[in-house]
Amino acid sequence: MKSRTRLNPFFRIFVFVTVLILMAVVTAIVLFYYIFSIPEPEGLSPTDWPNRFTDNFSMWIKIENGNIKIRDVGLQRLDEYGLWLQIFDEEGHEVFAYNKPHHYPTSYSAPELIAFSTSTYENGYTVFASSFESADKAYGYIIGFPYAIGKYMLYYNGERIGRLYPVFRTGILFLFCAIVILALAYGFWLTGHLSKISNGITELSLRTYLPLPEKGIFREIYRALNEVDTEIRHSDKVQQDTERVRKEWIANITHDLKTPLSPIKAYAELLAYSPVAESKTVREYSSIILKNVDYTEKLINDLKLTYQLDSGSIPYNPQKVNITRFLKELVIDIVNNPAFSNRNIEFESNAEGLSVPLDASLFRRAVENIIINALIHNPQDTKVKITVSPDSQKGVCICVCDNGTGMSDEEQAELFNRYYRGTNTKEKPEGSGLGLAIAKQIITLHGGNITVKSKPNEGTQFLVYLPH
Repeated sequence: MKSRTRLNPFFRIFVFVTVLILMAVVTAIVLFYYIFSIPEPEGLSPTDWPNRFTDNFSMWIKIENGNIKIRDVGLQRLDEYGLWLQIFDEEGHEVFAYNKPHHYPTSYSAPELIAFSTSTYENGYTVFASSFESADKAYGYIIGFPYAIGKYMLYYNGERIGRLYPVFRTGILFLFCAIVILALAYGFWLTGHLSKISNGITELSLRTYLPLPEKGIFREIYRALNEVDTEIRHSDKVQQDTERVRKEWIANITHDLKTPLSPIKAYAELLAYSPVAESKTVREYSSIILKNVDYTEKLINDLKLTYQLDSGSIPYNPQKVNITRFLKELVIDIVNNPAFSNRNIEFESNAEGLSVPLDASLFRRAVENIIINALIHNPQDTKVKITVSPDSQKGVCICVCDNGTGMSDEEQAELFNRYYRGTNTKEKPEGSGLGLAIAKQIITLHGGNITVKSKPNEGTQFLVYLPH
């Protein structure tokens, strides 16, 4: 997953510019020290250090009784830096020397002394010259440095430099104006994109957003806005569909609750306010009341069970159960039910002796819901077949298939929704719309999975996979 900082164009521009500046600064520092510094015992020094050292060395020279002596600190510096010293009088004759190489002369002419000011690196040394006075006498001295230091002087025409000043000033002004214009242009460009992004965010909240073209430096932001818009539209559609189905379900469940309550109330009033009827009539009225009470109780229990499963508060006690025997007994009970006694129901298994951890009462409810759903949503002559077989990858496969009316893709997408009720309920219109939702929740609780395959007029197949 990409990080937000990596996707932020401002951050990328900032990093790029910062890296360039740092590289320029580091390069400038390295070049400066490489060109304009020399190594010496205390580290790096500027290349004008030998000239300053030579000029200041006179403070360590003293004359005692006409003899020239060098202070100890001066000699230590010469030794420490690997330098040599030669002092000469006004006539150019040597009067003192220290560590001087043998190939340097003991006297110099005036032109040779002047040449020291521009002398280059020769014989392993660059020579710098200076002078001092003592007791009305002038002395000169030279110090040899073991560094290749160039000595150059720059001459220029002052009048031309003066004439170049207005040009230079104009250039600076032009450069400043160009920077301001570029900054303004960049500001307008950036403001335009930021305004587009801001408007997009506002439009997202108002649900009036139009997708932006994903191009340019802000393409990642535009892509993110477009993705958010797609997710919001999908979420809104899901919410609207859920709300629509919920309202339809509430209307249906309200109607279904009123349906049994009406005969309950009517027959109860007959029993309460009519003269004492025959026992046969009382039994008939009572059976009708009990039938509708049972149906009402089933609706309420379905509501309670689905929310218990949803909240995880339902007791769950799995035990090893022989899946073939379990399903065979369940099918027999359904066949013995008077409502389905004349229906074509088959059971087949090749998983004899296979045990699966089940909460028997819960799982019975799930499979029963699937089978009864196949019976009540198909014509009387529909064949419903239940098979159970081992599955090498998923454990156990339970298949409930029929050759009935089938379902469309839209119906299959809604099939396991909590509030969805099938459209083909002519045989048995009663129903809470929670049967298959409850079945899926119970199967998921057992660590299993349920899928459906169906085509209109070709039948439906439910596949339940359970781990063993």
